[in-house]
Amino acid sequence: MRSVLTILLAFAAGVLLTLWMPGRGGHITAPAAPVQGALAASASSAGGTPNATPASASNDDDDWPAQGPSPEQVLYAQPRLLQQALAAMTPRVAGKPNLYLLTFAGDGAEDVFRNEAEYAAKLFTRRFGPSAHTLVLENNPATLATHPLASWSNLEGALAGLARVMHPEQDILLLYLTSHGSEDHTLLVDMDPLPLDQIGARDLAGILAEHPLKWKVVVVNACYSGGFVPPLQGPGTLVLTAARADRSSFGCGSDSDITYFGKAWLVDALNRTDDFVDAFHLASHDIGQWETQDKLTPSQPQIDIGSGIDEQLALWRKQVTPGRAVPFVPAMPASTGLSAASR
Repeated sequence: MRSVLTILLAFAAGVLLTLWMPGRGGHITAPAAPVQGALAASASSAGGTPNATPASASNDDDDWPAQGPSPEQVLYAQPRLLQQALAAMTPRVAGKPNLYLLTFAGDGAEDVFRNEAEYAAKLFTRRFGPSAHTLVLENNPATLATHPLASWSNLEGALAGLARVMHPEQDILLLYLTSHGSEDHTLLVDMDPLPLDQIGARDLAGILAEHPLKWKVVVVNACYSGGFVPPLQGPGTLVLTAARADRSSFGCGSDSDITYFGKAWLVDALNRTDDFVDAFHLASHDIGQWETQDKLTPSQPQIDIGSGIDEQLALWRKQVTPGRAVPFVPAMPASTGLSAASR
């Protein structure tokens, strides 16, 4: 499956380069535009016409939007969308540690994951100032034309792009992954009918190891996410997970706006403190209370602090003056009102 996706993306990149290089001066760095517009411009330069057939005419998947780009158009647009997202990031602040937030919302069937990914980006840019930069990867029917997919290939591409602009000795990567998780410690990566590979704990560790990022904070918000700690832990790395390796976490589902961990760590704790470890302890306490109230088996969020990362985060915080709390507003309304996780 991975080889099929790689071939498709490689073909798309080759076509894009063929169409854009003559007279275009290299890579496209304009702000992101809808896929339909991008495809129309490319087709026009080649003397063709983009396929405007609604996606519903070519597939029967319930999660795919009735109008908008087709699955083939979405795959074709990925190199361009990712490049545009990287180019749209705010510039690095020289002479001090910067923090780069990369969010990954894996499951396109539930809005809750998109809500968290987009809220995290809003929170960090508004509350933590110009030294915080954000890039969102997400699977959701509403954003297929505007955001790069949360996929294995785009995760690798985003990390490679960030590594080119980050200062290797100073800057910190914050990778926030939110999706469903399985008992074998694999994140669900899904935007049917696209052939997206799943990402396991060792897969994620391998992807991160390919890029020269000395300082990392990795947050895995999923059931059984404690299983990600052993392969990810190490010097310069802070790992936070929403649950123990053998426990479920709570708050996802089509009737939820945000997960327990997303609300507790992002919305509640990080609007009170800029210390990620302190925020984790505040969040763990709140989650425990909610689970007791709802008579749920405790998820027991996990934390591992590698050598040096606490000190590097302190250097970043030293030059940050936190702004006002950022209210949580769902990117898309949940289908049936508030759940227990929405509180």
